[in-house]
Amino acid sequence: MGIECKYEVSQTAYIKLVLHALKHRHASVNGLLLGRLLDSSSSAAAAAAAAAAAAAAATVHISDSVPLSHSQISLLPSLELALIQVEEHFAAEGLTVVGYYHANERHDDADLGSAAKRIGDHIFRYFPRAAVLLLDNRKLEALPKGKGREPVVQLYSRDSSKTWRQSGSDGSNQLALKEPSANTVLLDCISSEKWEEIVDFDDHLDDISKDWLNPGLFK
Repeated sequence: MGIECKYEVSQTAYIKLVLHALKHRHASVNGLLLGRLLDSSSSAAAAAAAAAAAAAAATVHISDSVPLSHSQISLLPSLELALIQVEEHFAAEGLTVVGYYHANERHDDADLGSAAKRIGDHIFRYFPRAAVLLLDNRKLEALPKGKGREPVVQLYSRDSSKTWRQSGSDGSNQLALKEPSANTVLLDCISSEKWEEIVDFDDHLDDISKDWLNPGLFK
């Protein structure tokens, strides 16, 4: 199902997840992706007439991200609690959890590990087009050199065999940034050390005055 789906990441969601990873450079970090499924069909009749085409054109728009943890990455009970709170907050905006992001502890580790896959499987139960975004340090390092138009994350989606596979190996381009200038804005955030302001659920649990929604991050 994920093979036929496109994923579009907003500037806000994208920058928040990268800054979260940069704040905790020597730890694994993770978070949730919020968004909605967009369908090219505009009516029930059109959907019935062109179901296959509509499925192929389906796009998951990732409009926000919620930083979760930089310590207890693999604890599903903590994830379940976070899922409930996040879903309740964003339901009024018509958003749901559509995926998960992850950054590995080791800078040279470019593989999607078992903990990330397990959490991805958990979210897949609720949203069958779930995406997992893995931070790609090689692409991140290329940004200041002017080589970065693509997202600095790698997309994984689950195929019919229930295996998480990296997109792009077949030449497809399933992942895109909604705003073409997102990497330029990201560089500005990095140069101003904006990552210091990121708050995740771990921070909030340690000090409830810290807001995991990060409302003032881009002001």
